[in-house]
Amino acid sequence: MHGLVVRNTGSWYTVSADDGTLWEAKVKGNFRIKGIRSTNPVAIGDRVDFTPLPDNTALITAIDDRKNYVIRKSINLSKQSHILAANVDQCFLIVTLRNPETSTTFIDRFLASAEAYRIPVVLVFNKTDLLDDEDMDLLRGMVRLYNTVGYECRCVSATAGTGVEELRGLLSGKVTLLSGNSGVGKSTLINRLFPNLDLKTAEVSDAYQTGKHTTTFSEMFPVDGAGYIIDTPGIKGFGTFDMEREEVGHYFKDIFRVSHDCRFNNCTHTHEPGCAVREAVEHHDISLSRYNSYLSMLEDKDEDRYRKGY
Repeated sequence: MHGLVVRNTGSWYTVSADDGTLWEAKVKGNFRIKGIRSTNPVAIGDRVDFTPLPDNTALITAIDDRKNYVIRKSINLSKQSHILAANVDQCFLIVTLRNPETSTTFIDRFLASAEAYRIPVVLVFNKTDLLDDEDMDLLRGMVRLYNTVGYECRCVSATAGTGVEELRGLLSGKVTLLSGNSGVGKSTLINRLFPNLDLKTAEVSDAYQTGKHTTTFSEMFPVDGAGYIIDTPGIKGFGTFDMEREEVGHYFKDIFRVSHDCRFNNCTHTHEPGCAVREAVEHHDISLSRYNSYLSMLEDKDEDRYRKGY
């Protein structure tokens, strides 16, 4: 039989078969020895072959070729990866300026990883109802920055409902992954868009301004217009995986555009003479925050360097 993986609870997967039936399935053991260096060889959004078993469960025996996937380095097993989702059309990266604060380094790491697999990202700035005048100035500056880089930005308040309806049209007919730090309001936003799903939510910790993991597993939900949304557990860090050092700059749109004017084709934009990228940073044509994010990915050894503030 054939179907779509719509839920992952760790050891079990829920597969929606092509005939509409739902199956609780496990992965055939030899998946783990096929060179897939991942903590989850099967991911939400995978289309798979599976075999029903006598106890009414199933065994996943093969995965269809993926058109793309969103991947990050496993925090606990640094030599392995974790696939957030497969076969997605776009990502909504939910970020907040307050309660909690999302770092630009986290944003840039996510954007670069999505860029590597040619997955469009919409930046959704949530909790705008919590911002004062100074915060709003910062928000406008961040929107201007990422618009200039080439990313669509939306400003919403999932709690108040402001700007939420405008997102609905972006979901129609597409598979959309929602990701972000814990506590940024992914589940609240989904509930505002689709109240029938009634996802669990929780308050952000006052002591540490960090979110609680109310979503403990990944799940895929059908939405209006033959689309799907994928809700994932909140993530604190985004370690990059499967990127060569000389490729990192290719996945920063602003850096890549300027790099064509560097004196050397293999310029790392760190010390070489005639580097157009460093010159652009000095002239504020590339933001210092973006450049620092790029440098942090080049030196991706200290996993805690991009977790500050959580």
